[in-house]
Amino acid sequence: MSWSVPIIRIAGIQLRIHITFLLLIAWLGLGYYAQGGSAAAVSGILVIVLLFVCVVLHEFGHAFAAKAFGINTPDITLLPIGGVARLERMPEEPIQELIIAAAGPAVNLIIALCLLLTGGSFVYPPTAESSLNDVLLTINVVLLLFNLLPAFPMDGGRVLRALLATRLSYARATQIAASIGQGCAFVFGFIGLFSNPFLLFIALFVYIGASQEAALAQMRDVSRRFPVSSAMVREFRSLPESATLEEAVDALLATSQHDFPVLNEAGKVAGILTRHDLIAALRKNDPAIRVGDVMRRDIPTVTTGTRFEEAFRIMQECNCPAVPVLDSMKRLVGLLTPENVSELMMVQSALPRRRAA
Repeated sequence: MSWSVPIIRIAGIQLRIHITFLLLIAWLGLGYYAQGGSAAAVSGILVIVLLFVCVVLHEFGHAFAAKAFGINTPDITLLPIGGVARLERMPEEPIQELIIAAAGPAVNLIIALCLLLTGGSFVYPPTAESSLNDVLLTINVVLLLFNLLPAFPMDGGRVLRALLATRLSYARATQIAASIGQGCAFVFGFIGLFSNPFLLFIALFVYIGASQEAALAQMRDVSRRFPVSSAMVREFRSLPESATLEEAVDALLATSQHDFPVLNEAGKVAGILTRHDLIAALRKNDPAIRVGDVMRRDIPTVTTGTRFEEAFRIMQECNCPAVPVLDSMKRLVGLLTPENVSELMMVQSALPRRRAA
């Protein structure tokens, strides 16, 4: 995720902090300082840090549950609105998604029960006299209840989708859960207009998250029905490993491509040169650098007969900007990019209206 800073790697998962989260801590710290001086600022920031420790544990609950089904989590990012665990791919079965979604709130429930057994009590909102145990218990109960709301992108929305998917198609289940999520967003927004303005921010977050989930479900549904050959780019420019950066720049400016497949001397795919890597190499101002020195070599390939769903999963897992498409003779015949996926979705969604017309 852009604008995020890596801080530590735990169990193979990179923990990141978004720059807006650091700005939130600074802003709240100044607010606490204005109200009660240095002691109040330190106490307030400590509570915020402990809140997000609970959020991190919540997200690791998702990550470890996903790991049990063979799904890795490359990173977890802390945002002002909570945490985001980025899974390599979505679970295949509704029961898997149900378990993964419920694992996060289960962590908060376990923490709350442990604090309750050690003398903590639920106090909302916490007061200046509330003990640290009381504050942490209250935080975890609120996180538990908030995440169980049946609205995307909260865990409750994913649990609802998983339950619906046991009876309905994945796309239909997502559409229903997303609609409920958008309805919850309107309720949050309406209440926020007359009470807490922060609810307006949450409403926007929930509405956008629900819309994105619906779009991803539509993409997944469409991808199951087509082979890669139906949407790959057939007209593209490739570069040899020995090409200079100047030649790569000429190709970048002369075409609409952002990423270029790189071929070795035998004409086989050796990697992908991305625009980002090209620009970074240009800053070194070294005429001896060749395309083969800066290209990405860890790019998987697919064939023309690969199902679109499988190719899309491969793109997600490797976080690739483009995937080379090979024919039965292992020759490069196309490129698959995220833009292809979007365009195929738009075409398919437009076809029923054309037939109706």
